[in-house]
Amino acid sequence: MIIDVYTADELVPHGELFRALQEGTVEMAVSDDDSMASPVDVSVFAAYFPLAARYGLDVNVLWEWYGLNEIWEEAYAEVEGVTWLSQGSWDPCNFATTKPIRSLEDLKGLRMYMFPTGGEFMKQFGVVPMALPYEDVEMALQTNVLDGVAWSGITEDYTVGWADVTSYYLTNPISGAWSGGWFVNTEAWEELPPHLQQLLRLAIDKSHYFRLTWYWWGEANYRVYGDKLELTTIPDDEWKIVEEAAYKYWDEIAAKSPRNKRVVDILKKYIATMEKAGAPYRY
Repeated sequence: MIIDVYTADELVPHGELFRALQEGTVEMAVSDDDSMASPVDVSVFAAYFPLAARYGLDVNVLWEWYGLNEIWEEAYAEVEGVTWLSQGSWDPCNFATTKPIRSLEDLKGLRMYMFPTGGEFMKQFGVVPMALPYEDVEMALQTNVLDGVAWSGITEDYTVGWADVTSYYLTNPISGAWSGGWFVNTEAWEELPPHLQQLLRLAIDKSHYFRLTWYWWGEANYRVYGDKLELTTIPDDEWKIVEEAAYKYWDEIAAKSPRNKRVVDILKKYIATMEKAGAPYRY
């Protein structure tokens, strides 16, 4: 089994990635359902569903132990040509900007490179989400087309170069972890013998574990030892407004389909469980 790896947008624009998988232009992809335009109702919960996760572990536990794996299998079984294999967590979603953010008022008018659902949610606070090819983001920041990015945590800001062209990092996260999956062209997947399918699944599990620990290391490391971004924070009492708006947004998404409601009910149960469990699950 030989796997040729390409970067985001190298073969097709990211928003056309799902369609490219269906057509066999790309045989496998790791992405979030939201930005690759997966035609399933649950795609809205991928990437950074507002305030749904506090830590990367939340994502892995929700899919493995709270029934989201089964819901994703159900949803993608309704779509021809693409097989969903697995979901895992990446980094949190924070604002890295050229201007400091110390209150909700500072969000107004900020032109931000963001994921679709996260951007739609933050519009109510005056944020202006913008869509650009990934490789154009750094130049857009340098030329003031963008005021910042809310596409990742601080690890990616440092490792891809965005910390070189921004000055501030907001510690309040829109979400504590990204949720994304591994997808394959169904025909290409079925051509693999069972032992190679299992080998690939094991490699995917290993990738989930690597990202979980790499980001947990990186988010703390760059906050403490990074020297490119000044950390800012919106006070808890003010950020609570965003949290309350997120839960209202959840109910709006739940009303869109019975399956979406099942996911939202699971999220609510999960958070209630974590809060009742107390430290170290929630403080």
